[in-house]
Amino acid sequence: MSTMTADRATTAQVEKRQPRPIPFTRLLSVELRKCFDTRAGFWLMASIGIAALLATGAVLLWAPDSELTYSTFAAAIGFPMAIILPMVAVLSVTSEWSQRSGLTTFTLVPHRSRAIAAKFGVTVGISVVSMLVAMAIGAVGTVVGSAILGIDPVWDAGFVDLANIVLAQVLGMLVGFMLGVVIRNSSAAIVAYFVYSFALTAITEILAATQSWFADLQPWVDFNYAQGALFNGSLDATQWANLAVTGVVWLVAPMAFGLWSLMRSEVK
Repeated sequence: MSTMTADRATTAQVEKRQPRPIPFTRLLSVELRKCFDTRAGFWLMASIGIAALLATGAVLLWAPDSELTYSTFAAAIGFPMAIILPMVAVLSVTSEWSQRSGLTTFTLVPHRSRAIAAKFGVTVGISVVSMLVAMAIGAVGTVVGSAILGIDPVWDAGFVDLANIVLAQVLGMLVGFMLGVVIRNSSAAIVAYFVYSFALTAITEILAATQSWFADLQPWVDFNYAQGALFNGSLDATQWANLAVTGVVWLVAPMAFGLWSLMRSEVK
């Protein structure tokens, strides 16, 4: 009888010593804080608000009076966002390898999928919140610009238009996340993003302008081109199909491969 009691006490002590799993909400808060901890991350996050304010000021100073509309402010703010936000996504993933903190992270969180899922959630959250802040700044610019000119503010962007812009920015940020997962090196992933976004886009635009066969094919093979339709208002069924097909080829498939490789790679 005493032996059974001792065994139960030993089992209870072992169970008591076993650490509880880290809550996913804590992982989210840690990954969010890591976006601000480094100087590069802090200034990238700060540059989102700075770029929005500068773009709003530029529209107020130099845009023609007839162009002081909400869509003008939204477009001016959205362009620098499209460049800055993917850099945040890249650094959120590659920091574990570039700063050699991966061994610590994946020791504390043995299931890598939970850590990567937290990074993914923070990436999407930052993208959505940043765009909401940018839209609020654009609304202020519209009101201020109209008040200076003594005209009524022009709200020429509806809910669907704004939702499409947010979706476009989220997809752009996920491209940066995907490149970080696949390459896992900050510098190389950032260079790859600029090559993909600018050099590859320039090549496809030239091909479409000079080759009629590619002009018809471009919406089905060029993810940047398909995303661009989101900035132009509502999409029809064909444009949504273009976005889905190119998204699978350029975003979903590479990310799936990168996640598969990341889960099995050696962390040093």
